[in-house]
Amino acid sequence: MNFISFFFLFMLSMIMMFFEFLFIMNNKVLFLEWEIISFNSMSMIMSILIDSISLMFLMFVLLISSVVMYYSKSYMSSEMNLNRFNILVLLFVLSMVLLIISPNIISILLGWDGLGLVSYCLVIYYQNMKSFNAGMVTFLSNRIGDVFILMVIAWMMNYGSWSYIFYMKLMKSDMIMSIIMVMVVLAAMTKSAQIPFSSWLPMAMAAPTPVSSLVHSSTLVTAGVYLLIRFSDLLVDSFMFKFLLLISSMTMLMAGISANYEFDLKKIIALSTLSQLGLMMSILSMGGYKLAFFHLLTHAMFKALLFMCAGVIIHMMNNIQDIRYMGGLSIYIPLTSLCFNISNLALCGFPFLSGFYSKDLILEFLSLSNFNMLIYIIFYLSIGLTVFYTIRLIIYLMLSDYNLMVIYNLFDEDYIMLSGMFILVMMSLVSGSFLMWLMFPYPYMIYLSVSMKLMVIFTSLLGGVMGYLISNMSIYSLNKFMMTYSLSNFLCLMWFMPNLFSYGVNYYFLNLGQNLLKIIDLGWSEIYGGYGMYNIMKNYSLFYYFFQMNNFMIYLYSFVMWIIIFLIYLMY
Repeated sequence: MNFISFFFLFMLSMIMMFFEFLFIMNNKVLFLEWEIISFNSMSMIMSILIDSISLMFLMFVLLISSVVMYYSKSYMSSEMNLNRFNILVLLFVLSMVLLIISPNIISILLGWDGLGLVSYCLVIYYQNMKSFNAGMVTFLSNRIGDVFILMVIAWMMNYGSWSYIFYMKLMKSDMIMSIIMVMVVLAAMTKSAQIPFSSWLPMAMAAPTPVSSLVHSSTLVTAGVYLLIRFSDLLVDSFMFKFLLLISSMTMLMAGISANYEFDLKKIIALSTLSQLGLMMSILSMGGYKLAFFHLLTHAMFKALLFMCAGVIIHMMNNIQDIRYMGGLSIYIPLTSLCFNISNLALCGFPFLSGFYSKDLILEFLSLSNFNMLIYIIFYLSIGLTVFYTIRLIIYLMLSDYNLMVIYNLFDEDYIMLSGMFILVMMSLVSGSFLMWLMFPYPYMIYLSVSMKLMVIFTSLLGGVMGYLISNMSIYSLNKFMMTYSLSNFLCLMWFMPNLFSYGVNYYFLNLGQNLLKIIDLGWSEIYGGYGMYNIMKNYSLFYYFFQMNNFMIYLYSFVMWIIIFLIYLMY
């Protein structure tokens, strides 16, 4: 089934690429409508929008999912229910396709909800307590976004149709449209894990690695960015975008700092995904939706590859994810290390790899636009931090000594995993320049002073040097803890995001529920309800039973007294 899925998805991806070229050359957009039901003035229409953006995204999603299916043939080989896993992944791809091609908010909700549900099923795939908790946090965080989309559907009934693409330019100044805009931005923030909904993304790493590679790096988390790209005409120059710019740049900084304190390999990569999502969101809120889309696609390639390499390493290391146990891997598994380093360099924006084209363009666009100093500093800090944690990862994985066992067997001959990874290595090398030619009809000429042009290289080099120096320090060194213990605790725990917005919010409601159950359901309502009534009846019946059994005279006397009292009561 894996090979069939791989072949089918790969062929579909190639067909999408062919149509993509066709649509770009002829400047075509295809809009299909199917009316399902019509009542009063409201019609329910299933519509499909196929243009260059949706085709390009489809091409990348199908390519990555085909490679992941091929990869999981080997990675999940010891799995009993491999077909169940494959079907879940294919369902996920189906939901994603539905989300990408729909210009209609109802069918977007179907895809959006499908993503959330399948994501939950995949996160709890290894059934243990940690996975259940992670799955619950993931699902409930995403439910907030689903509720906002439902509210958008309700507000859109005022327009008579749910095809939002007709109303964006027309109704831009309308009050209802501004309410819709707020809700769309909030929905996108939950799916793309911006502050305050960030804590679910690192927790979702409880899923199997092929799932992390497909779902939590390249497709699911970019659904929010994609939705905002579709709504970008409406959102430009609005207050919500200024708000989003601040939030997303803070997310970028927070994820970059937290990744430097993390020791779990998959969580480090998850936090780097979060950082890149912040970058996409913030450039989108400056109005560069094409740049955001460009970075979304290039990032999908090298991040999926990074997760796959991490999966191979975890597989070799007997399912240990802590990077402190790893080291010297470049000697034992050179091909995997090659893929890992190429994807890491692409993430840093190393010249002429795929990440360089999008990242460099975004930063030069930022330098050219007239934003305040805060945003500028946060952006460049985040770029420096990206190189910082990448160098740290390379030192821990490649340069230090192997720390796990005395006897070990690391082998690099798993050709099923490697051949899948090499497809993505090729894409990580060429997709940047390939998309540059494809997406922008004329090249962006950004004219800056020399110092600003070289600012990116300066910050990257500085981040790299700092990463090298600090990673080589002794763990007991004071510099490692960045001033004080409490500050490092704050930075390490994602600015207390999980405690505040996941466990913090859950705890009070769950605690209240437990207290209500204990005091009311199992407490007073029992005493005054069923159990109390039973006790009263039982005691009275025992009382009367005592009289009946022991003294017939007392019983008759009480009976006569009862009648006398009753008669007196009737007389008065």
